[in-house]
Amino acid sequence: MIPVFSGCVWLAMLLAMLLTWAVQDGAPIITPMDDGQTIAYISDIGAHRLQPLFIAMGSVTVVTFDAVFIAERWLRHQGRLHGNTSTFQKILSGIAIIASIVGAVGLICLTCLNDVKHHKAHDICLAIFIGGYIVSAIFICWEYQRLGIHYREHRVLRISFWIKLTFIFVELGLAIAFGVCNRKNLWNTAAVLEWVVALIYTFYVWSFAIDFIPAVRTKHHKGGDPEVEVAMAMEAESRQRGYQGVGDEQRAYASQGGSSNGHSRYNEPAVARNF
Repeated sequence: MIPVFSGCVWLAMLLAMLLTWAVQDGAPIITPMDDGQTIAYISDIGAHRLQPLFIAMGSVTVVTFDAVFIAERWLRHQGRLHGNTSTFQKILSGIAIIASIVGAVGLICLTCLNDVKHHKAHDICLAIFIGGYIVSAIFICWEYQRLGIHYREHRVLRISFWIKLTFIFVELGLAIAFGVCNRKNLWNTAAVLEWVVALIYTFYVWSFAIDFIPAVRTKHHKGGDPEVEVAMAMEAESRQRGYQGVGDEQRAYASQGGSSNGHSRYNEPAVARNF
């Protein structure tokens, strides 16, 4: 529920700011909007009376979203999610956590340093926010790609990988287009792109709910559970023998008519089926 809550807070903040400016206030021209600009940036709206809401809800969003990265790392360590199979994967996860924290600091600072009084500092913090979460997405995506190689039978890893990879390309492309439009003084186009980037970020946050599905299924598992440890060991042994897991090896035995006594070596332990 953490990524769902985080995404909802972010979306509620965006809708509150947009509807207040466009509907309640009648889409006025506000400082620091430029000549010819009729669509306000998020930061333009957040620089005035809605700044407390901008600070509070923006901070809640990034703090809870960073908790998602930390929870994901902890659940893998506890065996509630598919465990990392190498130190390299743990390093990728660690870098993703650090980058997400940097991105969170960038957002909190840009909400506090409004675009009217601290324009240059605000833009720097915006770049840190976007850059931090794109870098974080790259490394978490890399980790999922490596996990998918070892756990080919688990579709949730592939789905999550492709969602995050799509986010990287779409958000990076839109961020570049936003920067180009700003440089060419295409203020309205840039403003629309900024709102689109922010809305897509909502769906990226929500996508992490998929990653926690295996943890929901193992919510009663406690570290050190001997049955789960045995099952994980059997899975590892099957992969070492060239199979994708216990189920794959059982199917291979079945297609070959089974072993000499008519049973796979994994037919007896019920824990393998439970796992």
